[in-house]
Amino acid sequence: MVDYHASNSQASSGGPAVYMDPREQENDWDRDLLLDPAWEKQQRKTFTAWCNSHLRKAGTQIENIEEDFRDGLKLMLLLEVISGERLPKPERGKMRVHKINNVNKALDYIASKGVKLVSIGAEEIVDGNAKMTLGMIWTIILRFAIQDISVEETSAKEGLLLWCQRKTAPYKNVNVQNFHISWKDGLAFNALIHRHRPELIDYDKLRKDDPLTNLNNAFEVAEKYLDIPKMMDAEDIVNTARPDEKAIMTYVSSFYHAFSGAQKAETAANRICKVLAVNQENEHLMEDYEKLASDLLDWIRRTIPWLENRAPEKTMAEMQQKLEDFRGYRRVHKPPKVQEKCQLEINFNTLQTKLRLSNRPAFMPSEGRMVSDINGSWHNLEGAEKGYEEWMLNEIRRLERLDHLAEKFRQKATIHESWTDGKEAMLTQKDYETASLSEVKALLRKHEAFESDLAAHQDRVEQIAAIAQELNELDYYDSPSVNSRCQKICEQWDALGSLTQSRRESLERTEKQLESIDELYLEYAKRAAPFNNWMEGAMEDLQDMFIVHNIEEIQGLITAHEQFKSTLPEANKEREAIQAIQAEVQKIAQYNGIKLSGGNPYTTITPKTIDNKWDKVEQLVPQRDQALQEELAKQQSNDHLRRKFATQANIVGPWIQTKMEEIGRISIEMNGTLEDQLVNLREYEQSIIEYKPNIDQLEGDHQLIQEALIFDNKYTAYTMEHLRVGWEQLLTTIARTINEIENQILTRDAKGISQEQLHEYRTSFNHFDKDHSGGLMAEEFKACLISLGYDVENNKTKRTGQMDMDNYRALLVATGNSLGDAEFARIMGIVDPNNSGVVTFQAFIDFMSRETTDTDTADQVIASFKILAADKNFIMAEELRRELPPDQAEYCIARMAPYSGPDAKPGALDYMSFSTALYGESDL
Repeated sequence: MVDYHASNSQASSGGPAVYMDPREQENDWDRDLLLDPAWEKQQRKTFTAWCNSHLRKAGTQIENIEEDFRDGLKLMLLLEVISGERLPKPERGKMRVHKINNVNKALDYIASKGVKLVSIGAEEIVDGNAKMTLGMIWTIILRFAIQDISVEETSAKEGLLLWCQRKTAPYKNVNVQNFHISWKDGLAFNALIHRHRPELIDYDKLRKDDPLTNLNNAFEVAEKYLDIPKMMDAEDIVNTARPDEKAIMTYVSSFYHAFSGAQKAETAANRICKVLAVNQENEHLMEDYEKLASDLLDWIRRTIPWLENRAPEKTMAEMQQKLEDFRGYRRVHKPPKVQEKCQLEINFNTLQTKLRLSNRPAFMPSEGRMVSDINGSWHNLEGAEKGYEEWMLNEIRRLERLDHLAEKFRQKATIHESWTDGKEAMLTQKDYETASLSEVKALLRKHEAFESDLAAHQDRVEQIAAIAQELNELDYYDSPSVNSRCQKICEQWDALGSLTQSRRESLERTEKQLESIDELYLEYAKRAAPFNNWMEGAMEDLQDMFIVHNIEEIQGLITAHEQFKSTLPEANKEREAIQAIQAEVQKIAQYNGIKLSGGNPYTTITPKTIDNKWDKVEQLVPQRDQALQEELAKQQSNDHLRRKFATQANIVGPWIQTKMEEIGRISIEMNGTLEDQLVNLREYEQSIIEYKPNIDQLEGDHQLIQEALIFDNKYTAYTMEHLRVGWEQLLTTIARTINEIENQILTRDAKGISQEQLHEYRTSFNHFDKDHSGGLMAEEFKACLISLGYDVENNKTKRTGQMDMDNYRALLVATGNSLGDAEFARIMGIVDPNNSGVVTFQAFIDFMSRETTDTDTADQVIASFKILAADKNFIMAEELRRELPPDQAEYCIARMAPYSGPDAKPGALDYMSFSTALYGESDL
């Protein structure tokens, strides 16, 4: 027995505490933690509620945990309730010694359960030491509520923690790792309840950020539905940084015990259900066996009489049906019964095994339904089967011998009847009356083959009669039908012989008559074919579309048509002779009663076809006459149009050519001043324009020719397209020549070029324009420059004196034709910016004017503006309006940019950049 007094004495005197085995440290309580008032409050409330949850089973409870256990009575009662054992009888005295004795009895009982109490003495409990009392209650909780918890080889605290983790694993926001902060948000408590009683809590509505609601919900549900008293306040848990571990463990252990009790009840119910299920299954198997055995025996009793029936049948078919029924029995009806018999034995053995394994008595079937009874009945069934099968086979062999003769008779009779089927109809038909000669000959050969076949079938008829006689002698059950069929075959055979002879005579007579007709058919075909081809060719020619372009062609067609018409009387005589041959054929056929069903075998041309085509030819002849006359009138009209157009075109064409040559000559000569030349050209242009009505008249004649679809004109070489192009070129050429003179005048006035210089330029340009095209090729232009005294060998242009063409050619030979290629390329870029390869006279004049006259420069314009601006670097709008005409002043103001120099004034304008832009040296 533990000396609690000694322990208390040592603790009180400040001596060392009693040594405790490290294995028992799990059951210890941390006295230092009790120094925390919050934790002490939680433990006091939790332990009090835990104690009351057990004491209420004895009809009592405590209010103050350190006061109500001082006399030891309720402490002993608590231990009896939680252990289910009786403790020594307590002392009822009120003295201190009585209380100490009662507490010691309780402590002795705790020690007897293998719990070592360290530093806890009866005197401290009696004195109401709160810390010692809480420590003692925690020791009791560990021993009786937590120590026995075991989960997967872990126990006590670790087992309880593992149980909590396993139960709450599927729940979101729950991660139980300890017995303090893992429970603060209340979700773990709710998860435990929902896992075991999901109908009590709607877990999805809980929020992790609302721990007070979660905790209160779990505590209230546990108290109301699970009989777990509320052991902690939600506010104490939430408002504490780390809830008391012992209080949480105590509370959670109550959940464990509450749910483990329900699991035990479920296990017990499952065990009962399992036992009942086994018993029900066995009873079901017994019932199935009885029913299956009864059904099988009934089937055997019904089947044996059928197998013992030996009534013979008359025909092989009936006996075969019996055998087929027996095979159907073997194939369809018996196999399921064999399977049922096998399944019956299996079920019987399985049932006996299950009864033996479940400690039940063996099954005894009702009388007559033992497995041995079933096997005996089955043996009788198989004996009946064997006898029935042997009898049927013997009976079949007997009927087989009798049926062989009957079947042989039927086969031969069927073959003969099949052969004779339709033969009488074939021999009596009159197909030769409508057949051609070749068809009659074919029918005759076919009849000869039939006669050979008829003779070959004579032996089969004799065999049929012999078999019928034998069946009569053997008293065959169906002899009357055999005799009737044999009599019919013999009578039919005699009739076929008579009909065969009659048909041969008719075919030979018809053959001779058709040979005469065939000769006429052949003559008809020989004459009808060429006559038909002639008519088809004539119709094709009479309907042929003709296209002619002149009177000569249409007159040739008319002459050919007249020649054709002269042959028509002779052709009509040939037609009448051909029709007479066909009439002779009809006469012979009618006299001999021959029906000509087909046409002429040598031709498809019928008399009706010949008449229809002849009528068509007679209709087409006058139509052709009319068409040819209409075309003749049309060609005469077209010829008139050709002559009219040609007469005028032969006048206009040469006139245009003459004018073109005159303009070319005028553009080369250019006598007089530019103004005189311009006046002469405009008068010349007016004279050309006044000729326009002649062109319009030609256009009208050409329109009529196009409408008449005339595409050639032998009376003139001019076409309207050529004349139209020539007229447009004439107008364009005179307009271009006038424009050149106007530009020359502008250039002369703007550049100050004298009339003599222009004449010199024109003379040189015309001299090198050998083809009079109005333009110079690159080499021609180069020669022209050198002839005017320009040196293009170096990268500059300067006047070196004029030279003639002969000197130019000598210079080319001396220099190897390499006079300033780079400089000349630059000049060509100026005079031919589009790179066309041709330099016009206007471009030539512009270049020469730039090279030979003084021109205004950007610097000169800037200097002029500076004078107007009183030597300033900018100019004001008022100065421009004062010094320049209004329109020019506004032009400058609108385009000058604001001046931005250091001396700029409001409204100042930049005349320098404006002047530079005028000459393309910068953007305006």
